[in-house]
Amino acid sequence: MSVFKFFKFFLVILSLSALLSGCSSLPKLKKPDWSKGAIEPDGRKRAQNNVKDGKGIRLFKSKKGEGNFMFASSNPMWKASLDTLSFVSLSNTDYSGGVLITDWYSEGNPDQAIKITIRFLSNEIRSDGLIIKLYKRNCIKNVCSTVELKNDLVVDIRKKILERAAIYQEQKDRNIKTSAPEVTYKGDNN
Repeated sequence: MSVFKFFKFFLVILSLSALLSGCSSLPKLKKPDWSKGAIEPDGRKRAQNNVKDGKGIRLFKSKKGEGNFMFASSNPMWKASLDTLSFVSLSNTDYSGGVLITDWYSEGNPDQAIKITIRFLSNEIRSDGLIIKLYKRNCIKNVCSTVELKNDLVVDIRKKILERAAIYQEQKDRNIKTSAPEVTYKGDNN
């Protein structure tokens, strides 16, 4: 056996042992809990319910704090965006990625439709905290073209989201203030 073949053989063995040793740390799959009821068969409805419940996915386990977020109930920008886009069905909602994408929406003319995407850059209620894009699709004899629109509708959507988010934040602050226990300082009695 030549030195080159021996070296190749050694690298293959070393690679296989590294791969196999990594397999022991894979998590074990849990059996489904059927006591909670039936699972929704429609993936879109399941995703919408998960967003409403504040659920998401975690790719890697962290040994730091848990970082639980009640997203749908605590983020006024997200809630306001969902309310503002309630006239159209959503094709993709990803809270952890900060993205809302609507389906193609058409009023009357099936050859023309619009799609709205919103990217969240911040949880704060700020005009520059979102990027809103509006796309228009025109179809002529089953040949479709899509262009991005930059018109007043984008400004109107942004304004409506920010106004609703401000109202939600005000309501949230009012609820926190009224439900917080009153704390008094009694000081020293010397």
